[in-house]
Amino acid sequence: MMERNILHIDMDAFYAAIEQRDNPDLRGLPVIIGSRHPRSVVSTASYEARAFGVHSAMPMVKALKLCPEAICIPPNLKKYQNVSEKIMQIFNKYTDLVEALSLDEAFLDVSGSQRIFGNPRVIAQRIKENIKEQVGLTCSIGISYNKFLAKLASDLEKPNGMTVICKEDIKNKVWPLPINKMWGIGPKSSIKLEKCNIRTIGQLAQTDLNFLQNILGSWGAEVYHMANGIDNRPVVPHREAHSIGHETTFLEDTVDLEFIKMVLLDLAQEVGRRLRSQKIKGKTIVLKLRYSDFKTITRNHTLMECTDRDDLIYKIAIGLFKTNYDKNKSLRLIGITVTGLTTGEEHKQISLFPVENEKSNILYQALDKINSKYGEKTVTRARLVRKS
Repeated sequence: MMERNILHIDMDAFYAAIEQRDNPDLRGLPVIIGSRHPRSVVSTASYEARAFGVHSAMPMVKALKLCPEAICIPPNLKKYQNVSEKIMQIFNKYTDLVEALSLDEAFLDVSGSQRIFGNPRVIAQRIKENIKEQVGLTCSIGISYNKFLAKLASDLEKPNGMTVICKEDIKNKVWPLPINKMWGIGPKSSIKLEKCNIRTIGQLAQTDLNFLQNILGSWGAEVYHMANGIDNRPVVPHREAHSIGHETTFLEDTVDLEFIKMVLLDLAQEVGRRLRSQKIKGKTIVLKLRYSDFKTITRNHTLMECTDRDDLIYKIAIGLFKTNYDKNKSLRLIGITVTGLTTGEEHKQISLFPVENEKSNILYQALDKINSKYGEKTVTRARLVRKS
């Protein structure tokens, strides 16, 4: 199989950088994107705020203790989406093989683009220049022959970096790195490995595969292969959505139920907003839970009618969580997805409460309009932030 040329492009502190770009008074200051509400979480932190130890998905209460002088700005997802679309258009000028992971992150396979645009490093540099000129932001780019190494490389010289990892670089560039730089190795897994004197990626790569699987379960084989530079996953371009979902991987595994419920609320609101922005609804709510041992479960509930309402998505997700969560384990990831999508009047059922439904639609339209103009969560339902 011909060796691929993969770029992993990660925008630098994306949401915060946009706000600093648009308001020069914020430049050089610690900026946190997120509400000051005590149950809120950090969406993005500027590099000035990160210097105090603030990071995404951190409870806002903790973030403000670490950095009391931080400037908190409610997220404006509509603005961030518009910027993201411009960036994705730049990517698509260089290749059709663009796999967007989020608004600010994507894999590009440029294997077939070199005759037109030059080698991968030249393409990466041109993309960086295009983004800076057209959008006014910086990004960090990793270049390698597979997705794992490209993603690892993009994180080595942030912000505004560019790093290349070739096969011959693995021993010198990759193996000396601490194991927590490995994709999928969180704090709990790091502790388990360090107890076995496995502290670097190189030590992990040279560990017996069966021994690793005893420590990490089935995930051990994937980690072993990636540590040895093996990852055959292709870049998969965007396809027509069959579902709308959002998930969060915690930087530290957690058993804090109030924090988890708060994150579920944020996820439900994000999924509902995305459904309404695309004028689609869904019938099945799916909850995804991944524990610290990487065991992952999904549970779903199918409604009688399709919905795009945050409160209903949240209610179903909380119910699924309470029924299926193993209280003896800590969580590393949680997600909500809505499937069974329909548009327009497809499969619309006659409601027993048409007036109430119409009022609800008008309410959400008003909320979306206000939040789009003044920033996400400028207005939200009070009952959604009460303890469940």
